[in-house]
Amino acid sequence: MIKSIAEISHLTKAFSPEAKPALDDITFTLPRGKITGLIGPDGAGKTTLIRLLLGLLRPSQGKIRVLDLDPVTETKDLHQKTGYMPQKFGLYEDLTVLENMNLYADLNGLTEQEKRTSFKQLLAMTNLTPFTERLAGNLSGGMKQKLGLVCSLLGRPDFLLLDEPSVGVDPISRRELMKLVRDLTKSGITVLWSTSYLDEAEQFDQILLLNDGKLLFQGNPKELTNSLDGSVFLTQNTHLNNRRLLRQILKSQKPIIDAVIQGDSVRIVMTDKNLQQKYDPFLKQTTPRFEDAVIKILGGAPMHESLVAQNISVSETTAVMIEADHLTKQYGSFTAANDITFQIKRGEIFGLLGPNGAGKSTSFKMMCGLSKPTSGNAFITGIDMNIDPIKARSKLGYMAQKFSLFSPLSVLQNLRFFAGIYGLKGSDKKNRIDQMIDVFNLSRYLGTPSGTLPLGYKQRLALACAIMHNPPILFLDEPTSGVDPLTRREFWNHINSMVEKGVTVMVTTHFMDEAEYCDRIALIYQGNAIRIGSPSQLKKQGETMEDAFIRLICEYDQKHEVKK
Repeated sequence: MIKSIAEISHLTKAFSPEAKPALDDITFTLPRGKITGLIGPDGAGKTTLIRLLLGLLRPSQGKIRVLDLDPVTETKDLHQKTGYMPQKFGLYEDLTVLENMNLYADLNGLTEQEKRTSFKQLLAMTNLTPFTERLAGNLSGGMKQKLGLVCSLLGRPDFLLLDEPSVGVDPISRRELMKLVRDLTKSGITVLWSTSYLDEAEQFDQILLLNDGKLLFQGNPKELTNSLDGSVFLTQNTHLNNRRLLRQILKSQKPIIDAVIQGDSVRIVMTDKNLQQKYDPFLKQTTPRFEDAVIKILGGAPMHESLVAQNISVSETTAVMIEADHLTKQYGSFTAANDITFQIKRGEIFGLLGPNGAGKSTSFKMMCGLSKPTSGNAFITGIDMNIDPIKARSKLGYMAQKFSLFSPLSVLQNLRFFAGIYGLKGSDKKNRIDQMIDVFNLSRYLGTPSGTLPLGYKQRLALACAIMHNPPILFLDEPTSGVDPLTRREFWNHINSMVEKGVTVMVTTHFMDEAEYCDRIALIYQGNAIRIGSPSQLKKQGETMEDAFIRLICEYDQKHEVKK
């Protein structure tokens, strides 16, 4: 048996003679029976590489051998031995779970006996047995990904290729997905897993780090992490709030690779461990993370102040900008959100966290007027959303979980359309559009249909449209889902800067490090707000935010199981 599942030599892929190569002279091998993580910024070449390995694209130069087959000339044989889960949900949403499975089983030529055996095993493995009659489109994000994994396994592949399988999936479901795939490798299956979650990538056997078509690193993630021993610090005893402190750090000339908010502190990665002043009373050394090392090898995070907030001025002086008053939403006998109550103050970042299907999106939509509550009230700057929804909505900017702009329209056409919708006119309209183009680096895509943009630029455009009219309140529903760490830092740099100017933000996210940026968090589970507090109040000493998230949900389950 060959030791490697794939061998790639001097691989180059250019989509036109004039274009810069999507992949540029890369060479590597994939070990058999292991999980290899594929990481890198948007446009790095990750999806292109997966499609080349599957024979869905032809290389411009170089050689590829997968399972000792040539993907170009032996494509059919290769597809019989590989499983593929694409980045976008690739199943039929108007078919049930079982109907999708039957379709993929037939495409893979399974007999009725093989179907019965495989279905029973895979449904049990993924805990989807109770949901076989549910439409795929009605599944939660985590369940959709499990169904996608099931269908990709029906051909009993030797090599499984997963393109961003955990995008938009909560931490509990991501851990379950990781365990499922790890168990598959024990049976001999080899996995290539593309991801934007670097805490996830840290658990893989090896990493391929791509950037701008180049392979920057291949090896065990611990190699990169350990290289930063002694170079990572947390601020302490500064008597400044974390956002103000971060802004001062960004303005400083210190030799810093990265600086991000972590609860009540700011996490700082130095360019060199020897450059830290040993007697600085405001810094304490902390354990490096894999993400710290990736940011370093990518050249460091953008260390500059956001230009977005320069012209922002919030005239609203209301102390409580957003209020949920006993909000409840029922669909028949099912309660999606139950008696949700909280207040959000001016200049505060308030996070809604929770597993897929827990009710946080329902709560979010009621707050911004996209869903009418069964009972209770939502107030925006004191305006009742039920009584005067138009006036209330004029106070906010909204960025949806899924790309919700007009896909056939170009970037510039979308900017002009939303500027008009928000009532901008004349030179003010032109100046705001020009500012958004400059701040979000959209100039090279102005004529591009927005639906064909790379994911990171779709998110940039969506945020630009949401903040164009200078709203005092922002509703951001998973604004960085599937986005690389450098782009996420850019987004949060903008958000933090706007909040410092008095903008109030309500945000949902599945990135637990982003939850650390929030002043307070409401943890939504089974339709209830089971805990509300700051990140430090929710965490026990030594816990990560993800650990706290999972612990609090398990404690809630145990408490209510006892009551039953």
